[in-house]
This record gives sequence, structure tokens and C-alpha cells, in this order.
Amino acid sequence: MKIAHIVCTYPPYYGGMGNVVFQTISHLSDLGHEVEVITPLYYHEEKKFEERREDVDIGEHIEKQEEMQDYGRRLKPSLQYGNSARLSKIGKELDEFDLVHLHYPFFGTANLVRKWKLKNPNKPLVITYHMDTRAPGWKGLIFKYYSKFWMPKILNSADAIIASSFDYIESSDASEIFKKDKSKWHELPFGVDLERFAPREKSEDLFEKLELTSELPTTLFVGGMDRAHYFKGVPVLLRALVKLKNSETPVQCILVGDGDLRADFEMQAKVSGLSNLVKFVGKVTNEELPEFYNLADLFVLPSVNQAEAFGIVLLEAMASGVPVVASNLPGVRFVAQDGGVLVQPNNTGDLVGAIYNYFTENIDRKQFAHEIRVLAEEKYNWVKITKDLNTIYQQLAKK
Repeated sequence: MKIAHIVCTYPPYYGGMGNVVFQTISHLSDLGHEVEVITPLYYHEEKKFEERREDVDIGEHIEKQEEMQDYGRRLKPSLQYGNSARLSKIGKELDEFDLVHLHYPFFGTANLVRKWKLKNPNKPLVITYHMDTRAPGWKGLIFKYYSKFWMPKILNSADAIIASSFDYIESSDASEIFKKDKSKWHELPFGVDLERFAPREKSEDLFEKLELTSELPTTLFVGGMDRAHYFKGVPVLLRALVKLKNSETPVQCILVGDGDLRADFEMQAKVSGLSNLVKFVGKVTNEELPEFYNLADLFVLPSVNQAEAFGIVLLEAMASGVPVVASNLPGVRFVAQDGGVLVQPNNTGDLVGAIYNYFTENIDRKQFAHEIRVLAEEKYNWVKITKDLNTIYQQLAKK
């Protein structure tokens, strides 16, 4: 089949949704499908992509697989704000596909896909519900209105809806839709690249470059530091590190990621006296990222609310043989409870206790790391997950 995946962000932008789509289309292509990503060309990316693409016209069909994975079919939005974008011509783009797969939320475009479906009832529409939308202030009120009025219309237009875990959906904004027609829903977890993320020796050279030492316990955080990812809980992590330092149990922390909040986080770390223990490394390349996981003794995801619905980074850590500490949130706990410890969201004391106990209790860490890796291999293998997705596609195509 010729399949379109529609997503609001896509590599090289670092974000969970885009990386999920990247992996999914890679493996679907291996099954013989012609798969293409449709995603916005945001104004701040335009010059960069024009420079990298050289003579390849953005928005045109990309025939080479590696080019499609790198860039997708990037359409200029008629309106855009943050990661929201209105792709006004998407209906015309979708007419050439046999099946359409929308990744929700995608403000500005999701409802246009619904309208396309109404005009093309015989073409299957699949929607993956990634997460609820949360934000403070006026933006949060807009999200609340959208979820109450438009989200049900969008989800109900789908022939099949996918959730990374029913644990998350049962307490999400989509819970009532789920309860009314469970037959339409499919639980399909996200996966992890088991070759790219694997247990390896720590790089002493990288420790030295970061001006850290392998002698101290090392924690790792990976995530966006822009306003769209405010919910990742970096301030909670920094407060926990201060308490550990003040209790004479210092723990190093490497923070991978970038965004407009990073400068504030760095200032918080500096003012708190963490400069020698905390290193912000910004955005790293795909090739470099696994090395940072291999430096870590413990991975921390201190998200503060249900805007965090799964946590792909937890899988990357577990595949690397690194145990995790994560917030006890629906969906997140579905992953983290098998690979580490859960803490209460936005609870600095709880996070301090979890980190302290891991490094002070009598734990066979080598055996634990092995078990976590085996779990990732058995439960979060992209090859198996994509085959299950393909089964859903085939069932819809036969109707």
C-alpha cells in the first residue's frame, strides 16, 4: 500500500512523536509498503533544509528512501504557532494514498484530515493518540476547549485508533471515547532501536570532555527544553540534585536536549551551586546519543503531568541496560515499572529518595541491567511492533 503518516514534528527536530514515526516508517518500508511522512516546514527550519536539500524541492515526492526518512514531505503551513500548523493543502496531498495514519495531537491540521476522511469514506484512516495536551494560562484553556469539542470529532472519524497503552487512555481526555467503542482501539506500544541503544562500556574520553568523573554516580536526562516540553520536570530534577549535594551524597547529572527554557535551567543549576555536577550538553547527534546513555548509571524522567504519555527515552535507557526513575503517571508507569522505580510527580523528596536508594542500597546492578535489556528485546522490538501495526492495516484494507 501507499501510506501517509502525518505528524506535527519530525527529525531532525528532537521529539518523541517524530522519532516514533521515523522508526515506524522505516520498518513498514521493509515490509514492502511505500510510506511517506507529511509534516510542516516551519519557518525557522526553511533555510536550514534548503541548504541541506540543495536541488531537492521541498514538498515534492521524494523517491529515495533515505531522503524520505531524513526530510519527509514538508509542506509550508498557512498558519503556524509553536508545533501547531495548518497545512491547508493537505487534502489534495492525501488523495494519492491508499491509507492515511494521523498522529494526534496535531493542532491546525488534524481537523483538516477529518474533513478529508469525510470526503473519502472508503480510504482507511488510522489515528495514534499520543498524549493529552496541557499548558498553563490561556493556552491551556484553548487546549481544553479543543479536547472537548474537536478531539472527539477527529477520533470518531478514524477506522482504527492506536494507543501506546490502555493504562494511559483510561485516564486521558479520550477516555470516554475509548469506553464507548473499545473495539476500534488497539494497544500497541512504541519500540526502540535495539542495535543503536545497547549496553556498552563507559567512555572515559566523553567523561573527560564533559569535565565529569566516572567515579561519581551519574544520572541522565534526555528531553526537549522548549516551552512545548515544559512538563518534562527539569526544575524538579535540579532541586533533587541540590538536596543530594547538601546531604553529602553528590550525584552527577548530564542533561541532553535544547530549547528556549535551557538558559533558565542552566541559571537555576548555577545559582544552586551545581555547576561542577550538572552538565547541559544541548542537542546531540543521533550517532552521539547512545554514548550518553552508556555513561549513565541511572536515567531520570521527572515529568510533572499527563502531557507525558509514554516516554520513548525510557525505552532507550532500558535498551542500554540503564535502570530508570520516572513519575507515576498513566502510560509512563506502563513502561517504567518494569525497568526501575516510580515516584510521585512534582515531588522533589520522593525523587531524592529514589535516586539515593539506588546508589546506596545493596543491589546487583549488573544483573538488573541485564534483565532490563532482555525486557526491552522482548517487549519493545520495533520489528514485532510494526508487524502488529501492519496486521491492523491489512484488516482495514480488506473491509
